Amino acid sequence: MTPMTPATPSTPPIPSATTAECVALTRNLRRRGTLVLSVFAVIWAFAGASGLASSGAALAVEIVAVPLTAVAIVLAYRKGAAPSPRVVSLPENWARAVGIVNVVEVAAVFAVIAASNASGHPEFIPAAIALVVGLHFFPLARFYDQWQYKGTAALLSVVAIVGFALIAAGLSGESVRAVVGLGSAAALWVSAYHVAVKG
Repeated sequence: MTPMTPATPSTPPIPSATTAECVALTRNLRRRGTLVLSVFAVIWAFAGASGLASSGAALAVEIVAVPLTAVAIVLAYRKGAAPSPRVVSLPENWARAVGIVNVVEVAAVFAVIAASNASGHPEFIPAAIALVVGLHFFPLARFYDQWQYKGTAALLSVVAIVGFALIAAGLSGESVRAVVGLGSAAALWVSAYHVAVKG
């Protein structure tokens, strides 16, 4: 990154245009990251709620999920927020690489859904999707220069493994969906709030 423009004894340092652009890009990427994480968190929460035996508990989850997501987004986009502690250092062709990762992720999600249904084991779908989504955060952490995404990847992968273990233990598909859905939502909310607040 280009250093700050030198200051005279009577004037404060002025950020160069390049530095200002880097700061703006960092802020925009982290805002976008918070938005995406939060929106998918609420989707996972609703999916998990659909597996709960109690309709009252499901409704409570859905009621709580919406403001949790809204607050994370507000924190990310609020005016006067402290700047990120560091600017991102993006690799060459990072946008293209991110696009490829996302396309592969979507294709893998459809593949696991098709394979699970074709094999007569739809109960594997939530855990398999959580694993796919989790793994795709590992390369995104590098391409976005956002180390928190490694934590997101690890948390979602753990949730997926727990889901597979519960299936092996004989838990019902609805119960597995509840555990994986709510666990994935929690992992994404934790990541969203950390990115929104810490940068």
